[in-house]
Amino acid sequence: MECHEEGPPRRRHSPVTNPIGKEARGEVCRTRLGVSDGAVVRTRPRRRDRDELVACGWQVQVADARKVKTVAPLAAKTDKVDARLLAELSRRQLVPALWLPSLDERALRERLRRRMHLVRLRTSAKGRIFGLQTQWGVRISLRRLRRADGMTLLERAGMPAVWRHSISECLALIDFLDARIVPLDAELRPFAQADPRAVLLDTIPGVAELLALTIAVEIGEISRFAGPQKLVSYGRLAPRVRQSGEGRPHTGPLNKSGSRLLGWAAVEAAQQAWRESNPWHQLYLDVSRRSRNHNSAKAAVARKILIAAWHMLSRNEPFKPAPRTGATSVPASSRLALAA
Repeated sequence: MECHEEGPPRRRHSPVTNPIGKEARGEVCRTRLGVSDGAVVRTRPRRRDRDELVACGWQVQVADARKVKTVAPLAAKTDKVDARLLAELSRRQLVPALWLPSLDERALRERLRRRMHLVRLRTSAKGRIFGLQTQWGVRISLRRLRRADGMTLLERAGMPAVWRHSISECLALIDFLDARIVPLDAELRPFAQADPRAVLLDTIPGVAELLALTIAVEIGEISRFAGPQKLVSYGRLAPRVRQSGEGRPHTGPLNKSGSRLLGWAAVEAAQQAWRESNPWHQLYLDVSRRSRNHNSAKAAVARKILIAAWHMLSRNEPFKPAPRTGATSVPASSRLALAA
């Protein structure tokens, strides 16, 4: 349902300042249309408009454009036709509405995404230091390089000055990022301790309190996902499947639709799968041996972590790994509940 102010046509992409406030705009829409609820199709990330209408007393539903097209395919698609279609779906209470987090939840998500961005930059700088040392056959730990005589050790190892300067710049960048990540972690830690979902997810091996908070906030309401595979797909960890008719299905690269932050958090938790105490250690070894790729093994463990998270949040229970046996490990695509 759309509401427009009267007046001459405006350029579509030109920034125009509305002379009336959001309360007045909501009252104009309510007076002219005679309704106080409506539905809009998500085309661009304009959540501010939805928040303003909700603040004015509207009941706004944001419809999923793909599902709307499936429910009522249209031969001709215009704004007026879309408005009539959404009005009819709203009247019949058939709007395929999207779940939208509240403003406070979106603010917490933004903090966590800021942290993810900083952590990934720091990881990239560490990887570059490792690559620069590999070029000259040097292997010195990052902790040792950060000491006062770190550059002296590189010089004794025969590394030229240009490469030493590059490593010095990366170390300065890591220090710069650490100075911003540490206070951000301290700011987020009370949220993790106060969230019961994060407390449950913290019991998963490899998931610390901030990763648990990240997974809990990105999932939102667990009832949104009908099963664990839906959550895995939302975490961008489900491979694409190509199949023609009844032929053999072929899996491709991972699907890129969903929450990037959720997938990143699950993969970060899967980094600890190399430890023998990890319940998915055998799965990690098997996938690494078959694919000869540690990233594929980490993705398989990350899928198991999200499957476990779905069952834990659905049952409101802490993590309980399956007992280890001498049998062959469960495939990475298994539907079993918690552990391989």
